[in-house]
Amino acid sequence: MIKLNGKEVNNENGIQLDKLLIQEGYFIDRVAIELNGNIIPKDEYSNITIKDGDSLEAVSFVGGG
Repeated sequence: MIKLNGKEVNNENGIQLDKLLIQEGYFIDRVAIELNGNIIPKDEYSNITIKDGDSLEAVSFVGGG
């Protein structure tokens, strides 16, 4: 079990961060991620493996005028 924006989420054991974000409906190019208190650079999303107990905060960017 992981936490994503304070909500408990069942996750595949060992899923990559980019795959998890897509699975949860986020657009990779419009999201910033904090994992266990550390901001993760976008170019690292595919290299990060999410484990049980991890806590993520996802902030989506929206355009407007």
